[in-house]
Amino acid sequence: VLSDVFNAPVYTIDLSNSACLGSAYRAVHGLVAESGVSFSDVVKTAPEPRRAATPDPRAREVYDWLLKRYARLEERVLQKSHP
Repeated sequence: VLSDVFNAPVYTIDLSNSACLGSAYRAVHGLVAESGVSFSDVVKTAPEPRRAATPDPRAREVYDWLLKRYARLEERVLQKSHP
């Protein structure tokens, strides 16, 4: 579902707490980004990810429509809360 919603492949790594590891890589990148180190350089030593899901092209139309609907509803809520 995640792959379909965002119309992007989903990759995983075979490690426990991989979400924490991803957050740690982002934190390191935040510390070194000013020195010109790219995120790709930061994760060079990361375990090789494997593709876990590929988006279904038929789902794109459904989720694109839902995203537009969500944006309209969000705008209505914002207008009502900030008259």
